[in-house]
Amino acid sequence: MRPAVDWSLYLVTDRALAGGRPIEWVVQQAVEGGVSVVQLREKACPTGAMVELARRLKALLSPRGVPLIVNDLPEVALAAGADGVHVGQRDAAPADARRLLGPDALIGLSVETPEQAAAAEALDVDYLGVSPIFSTPTKPDTEREWRLEGLRRLRSASHHTLIAIGGIQESNAADVVGAGADGIAVVSAICAAEDPREAARRLRRIIE
Repeated sequence: MRPAVDWSLYLVTDRALAGGRPIEWVVQQAVEGGVSVVQLREKACPTGAMVELARRLKALLSPRGVPLIVNDLPEVALAAGADGVHVGQRDAAPADARRLLGPDALIGLSVETPEQAAAAEALDVDYLGVSPIFSTPTKPDTEREWRLEGLRRLRSASHHTLIAIGGIQESNAADVVGAGADGIAVVSAICAAEDPREAARRLRRIIE
């Protein structure tokens, strides 16, 4: 049985944005501030190192009841005992990830267009990562912005949990939640913050 998840404040890691600070420290601070889900996304990390990092994060997060999602790589999620995987349109198919990780795994899928979102309605995924809401340097390869109106339209059309990502900061987080997001995913707003715990606390207050 898949666990019940609080999707509301979803951290995506980026070691480059952490400015040399250990990503485990950033994640711990963020969770203490209110982050409820963590995705390990490190594009430049070799597979073996990624597995080890995922295992360390899993050990950190499990006692706190916070799920660990691995970006792109179901095999890393399996090897590390992570809670699930997030895949893009050009990564492993959600059905293949489900077969590998089993029925209890959490699986997310990025959708960049209304057409992709419509196709995802028939898929066995736990959430859609709606990307990007606003343009952002951490997602330079996406096709176009959804913006708030696009998110509203998707909310009215989709039965899936919607996690909004892309350019979300304290200044616009309330608007994104108001437009129908079940959760907001952030990268730089926490990873690049001088005080990740306080940054997460401020976002959590906005969400609540």
